[in-house]
Amino acid sequence: MNNRSVSNGADNGTNGEERSGSRRKRFTRKVRHTSILQEELPITATKPFIALISLLGIAVLIQFLIVFSWHHKRHDVHVLGKKKQHTTKKVKSINVLDGASVEEEDIWIKDKEIDVLSESTNTKRDPATAHLIPHLPPLPPIVNTRNIPNSKTLIADTLSGKHPTIAGISLILDNFLHALHTSNKQLATNGKKVQRDEVHEAFVNLAQEHLAPFESTYRNKSIFPIRDDDSIFISLASFRDYLLGDTLMGAFNQAKHPDKLFIGAIIQNCYGLNPYPGEEGVQCRTGAQVVGKNAAGRDQTKVSDAPPDRNGIEEFCTNVKYKKYCDRGQIRVLYLHENESLGPAMARYYASKLWGGETYFMQVDAHLQFYKHWDELYTNEVKATKSYPKAILSSYPPGFQEENGGILDHASSGARLCTCTFSNSDVEAHIIRINSGANYHGDEEHPTQIPFIAAGFFFTPAYFLVDVAFDPYMPWCFMGEEIMLSMRAWTHGWDIYAPRKNWIAHQYRPGRMGLPKFWGSVGHLFGRPGPGFSNQLQLKLIKRVKHLVGYKDCCTREKLIENGEQLVLMDVEHYGFGVERSREQYLEWANIDVDANRCHNIKWCNQGELL
Repeated sequence: MNNRSVSNGADNGTNGEERSGSRRKRFTRKVRHTSILQEELPITATKPFIALISLLGIAVLIQFLIVFSWHHKRHDVHVLGKKKQHTTKKVKSINVLDGASVEEEDIWIKDKEIDVLSESTNTKRDPATAHLIPHLPPLPPIVNTRNIPNSKTLIADTLSGKHPTIAGISLILDNFLHALHTSNKQLATNGKKVQRDEVHEAFVNLAQEHLAPFESTYRNKSIFPIRDDDSIFISLASFRDYLLGDTLMGAFNQAKHPDKLFIGAIIQNCYGLNPYPGEEGVQCRTGAQVVGKNAAGRDQTKVSDAPPDRNGIEEFCTNVKYKKYCDRGQIRVLYLHENESLGPAMARYYASKLWGGETYFMQVDAHLQFYKHWDELYTNEVKATKSYPKAILSSYPPGFQEENGGILDHASSGARLCTCTFSNSDVEAHIIRINSGANYHGDEEHPTQIPFIAAGFFFTPAYFLVDVAFDPYMPWCFMGEEIMLSMRAWTHGWDIYAPRKNWIAHQYRPGRMGLPKFWGSVGHLFGRPGPGFSNQLQLKLIKRVKHLVGYKDCCTREKLIENGEQLVLMDVEHYGFGVERSREQYLEWANIDVDANRCHNIKWCNQGELL
């Protein structure tokens, strides 16, 4: 644009006015015209330029929308699998929740649904279960998580809270376990005797680095949507257990709906020397086996070299009858070295994080037998409670002697957990231990309430995990987890019930069986074998339980800080009691006197008075 074009435009606009206007008006137009000639308009003030800029803006907006949509789809592909054009090329198979075999690379991501396509199936996936893919491979031990693709993306998406997946959670836990493995090796080889407090401090620091951010992201909310399909998640902690394979086979064999069972297993085994590249391993050892009697007639024990432990996961997943459950992602497994086991409470913390939105949560040990249709029976039993859905079934199952491939041939009358005692063992530091009371008679119309949860078996709707999240700061504790679970659940408004029948049985293991125990392995890594070092660690960590329960003699916040034990209280406020009912109300209800270290008779429990 130039002065000529502006001038011509101004002349055209004043010709009509010169014919009809006065001489004064002509003079005014002349002055205005001269002013325009003297000052050139900027190019940005012209209509063509404005139109051009508008078109460019629209084009940029369209391109932004296209790129945003592409990025969103690519993000989902990173989490759910690779995208490609439909083809008949044979690629690695995976399985989805309903068991249909699909091609791993034939996954199309849409805005609101996932279409899984293959040569043999055309199954639409529910976005509510998208977090189950990619599957966590159940094998090989220790390095199974290293086969998960896009690990950094999965971890970042899980920690952000936007796209959590089972695989992402598994990788977060595995990073913690790997860091702990490295830290323990450094402590063990620093040339001096390792002390209890430095081992505990190293653990807390790593938990703060790896676990605390994850815990913070999902505090007081469900990580995944809870499915309403009567699916059951089984939390299973296994320490060098030779019956793990039988337990898994029994659970699936005897279930009415095995396709609705999902396992979260923590395998703490000895893998022997050079178990995988980059790991020298250790020589496996037995537990203290009875080899005879001494002159006084007492048992003589011996610890001997042993081969690597049996892997019940491998036994199950390589069996042609059960392999399909592993291929479908129903068996989720994390492995760690047995000499780095942190006890049952921590193993159950890990296992709880492998839950994937199943309707019910069930916690058990790795040496069980199952009655026919046990899954339906326990589901119906918890629904029969007056407090359902905020109801928990729990008991000490009856024992079994003879192994039967995980199969229980007959049910038995249930027993109520109605008694407790303060332990007089120096190792257990007067912690509260629970025990069974009266049995059901067999004619009860509904389950009745009890005050205690057994850590070796309980069954409950999965929202329990939101209210009573497992505590990641309870390593090395063998005692104390049961009274804590009981008090935390009850104060959060959950009622505890004894099932009227036993549909599982448990192998109770006296010391003379000679099986390895976690407390005998803890000190091996640090050159301090035997239970002594583990006992020192437990005596420190059990103060966390005693602080919450209300032991005033040792474990108030002030006394723990005064004694330099503030690490025992790390994030304790997030793993304490609820607000529905108070700690004091629980202790009165359960007839427990903490100050006097006395458990009194709980009449209402033994007589089944409370529905």
